[in-house]
Amino acid sequence: MNDDVEQIRELEDRRYDAIVAGDFDGFAKLAHPDLAYTHSTGDTDTLESYLEKCRAGFYDYHRIDHPVDRITVVGDTAIVVGEMNADLTAGGVQKTLANRCLAVWVRSGGDWKLLGYQPTVVPRS
Repeated sequence: MNDDVEQIRELEDRRYDAIVAGDFDGFAKLAHPDLAYTHSTGDTDTLESYLEKCRAGFYDYHRIDHPVDRITVVGDTAIVVGEMNADLTAGGVQKTLANRCLAVWVRSGGDWKLLGYQPTVVPRS
């Protein structure tokens, strides 16, 4: 199980790095075809609609920090609990995000794939 946890940690790094670098094909290779990618606005994208928005420049990620609090693996499912802090431009508006987040990975065809992502805005005090 420790190997799975380390692999998921590496995949989390790769997916965030790919998005910041504009490597959307690299991100797509890490994602499950049935990906549900929810944004902190509450909008949810499919893999196709998220990639379309990224490729069109709707989302332009400048920086992402993503500390991981814990990774739990049960069978062929892994849950990642952590943060996603980012500077980006979304729809032409510059934003700074501070989110708690949950990512769901599933083992499919022998490979881990990102199936779901859900951020929650951290209230400002």
